[in-house]
Amino acid sequence: MPADFSNGYEAIASRFIESRSPDMGATVVAEWSRVLAPGSAVLDLGCGSGAPISQVLADLGFAIHGVDASPSMAAAFAKRFPNAPVECAAVENCSFLNRTFDAIVSWGLFFLLDAGAQRKLIARVSDALRPGGRFLFTAPSQACSWADSLTGLPSVSLGEAAYRIELEAAGLALTGTRLDEGGNHYYLASVTPRTWPPPR
Repeated sequence: MPADFSNGYEAIASRFIESRSPDMGATVVAEWSRVLAPGSAVLDLGCGSGAPISQVLADLGFAIHGVDASPSMAAAFAKRFPNAPVECAAVENCSFLNRTFDAIVSWGLFFLLDAGAQRKLIARVSDALRPGGRFLFTAPSQACSWADSLTGLPSVSLGEAAYRIELEAAGLALTGTRLDEGGNHYYLASVTPRTWPPPR
């Protein structure tokens, strides 16, 4: 049996797509995107079907790209956005992160990964962002662990203090946090100016 890199979401893809709120996160993401230049390239990590996060960004005229480890989710994204590139792969290893983007967004994904994978992914996100690039992801503000409500698999948040440290270590600055109407906690970060050679 092939390995499931979707953290159990392929098995419940249809239920997730049907139950995903058409508005949850849309307002926060739209507000966050106001600083982006028109036509900016934005990568949606753990894109699902693209609703509502990529849909909001596409409606605002951004060039969206999606990646999801669930074949069913990636297929739903491709159907919704036939002209948008999409990759079916584990986000930690996706080829899109070998390219560069103006912004990267990740809604409801980070805490599905173990702590080590989250740290590595933050570093890869930083490498894939252009100078001045922006990053938004969701995870609880407190350090905690729980069973995912849909799959029953472990979820873990490093907590705001630890995420700030990891972001800074990767060359990103935590510029703010937000809460949406559902109580989801958002981290907003941007690329910090890099100097060369690095300070000793």
